[in-house]
Parts: sequence; C-alpha cells; structure tokens
Amino acid sequence: MLLIGLTGSIGMGKSTAAKRFLALGVPVIDADALVHELYSGPATAPIEAAFPGTTVGGKVDRQKLAAALLANPSGFKRLEAIVHPLVFHAEKTRLMEAKAANASIAVLEIPLLFETGGEKRVDMTVVVSAPADIQRLRVLARPGMTEEKFAQILFRQVPDAEKRLRATFVVDTGATLAETEAQIDKIVADLRAQPVTGKAYEAYWL
Repeated sequence: MLLIGLTGSIGMGKSTAAKRFLALGVPVIDADALVHELYSGPATAPIEAAFPGTTVGGKVDRQKLAAALLANPSGFKRLEAIVHPLVFHAEKTRLMEAKAANASIAVLEIPLLFETGGEKRVDMTVVVSAPADIQRLRVLARPGMTEEKFAQILFRQVPDAEKRLRATFVVDTGATLAETEAQIDKIVADLRAQPVTGKAYEAYWL
C-alpha cells in the first residue's frame, strides 16, 4: 500500500483535496478529524489536567483551549505531548483497516506533516498551495478567526515556499475547483498506471 501525506498551510485547500481523493476511491485518514474525536474521548482528561478549565461536559472546548494557548504559546508542546501519541494510534488503526480492504493507495491528511517529521512515515507528499493573498482571504473569513490567531498559526507552520520545495507533488488551489480536481485526478491516475510499491506502511506502521 502506497502512503501519501497530504499537507499544506492553513487555508490552502487540504479539505478540498481530500474530498477529491475520496471521490476517486482513495481512503483518507484526516488527522484533524481524529483530534476532534479524541477531544470528546481519551484526550479530555489529560488536557483538563494540563490546561484546567478548558473542558466542558466531558469534552474539550476548542475555543477555551485556543484562548489558553494564545495567552501562553509554550503550552503547545504540552498539548502535542498529549495528543500526538493518541493521533498516531488512531491513524495506525485506520491504515490497518484500509490495508485489510485491499487499498493500493491511502492518504494521510496531516496539517503539520513537515513540522512533526511525519514525511518519514509516508512514501510521498502532496502539498496544496495558493497565493498568499488568497490564503489570507480564506482564513480571515473563518468564524472566530483574527489577525492574531492567523499570525500565531503561520508562525508554527513551515513556510509555504519550503513546503513546495519538499513536496513530491504540488497542487495549485488558487484557481478554480475544476482545475484543482484535475491536478489530483492526474496524480492518482499516474500512480495507478504505474503502481509503486510503498515501503512506509511496513516500515513505520506495522
């Protein structure tokens, strides 16, 4: 099974790309979605212990947690130490399910792929990218987003230019949806036409 790491900075179109991979029959494991699940389960108690007052009704309140991190950015390392091992275990479970279903390609959608060294656990990477002005408009249009939050997020992410240099494939999401989808269609078609045996699954996930 060939593993693709799908990544890109905030507002670059990861979700759009993931939907296209799914439409093409490629399973996608979404790290952010797994975090949402964990915030209603196993991660709740340790996060409350590390960041008192950030959970409500047995679930992590993302706004309260974001406010705590904005006030004290050093807390990111504590949060990552709690969440990353749980996410890794959940990803491994989903990959095993994809393998059991005879998937030849699987996508791991990981926003902080390069930042966490996650590229070592996949066979190739797809980076979604768009011009900075388009990214800015998309991000600031999100509910609750502020200039300060946007700046903090960008500070924690590898710059887009560096991601592009390190990518196996770059998907330009700055134009139309149809053009974005066509780029992903070509990547999948090329990989299926000349099947590449991946090594990452056996090396890092078994």
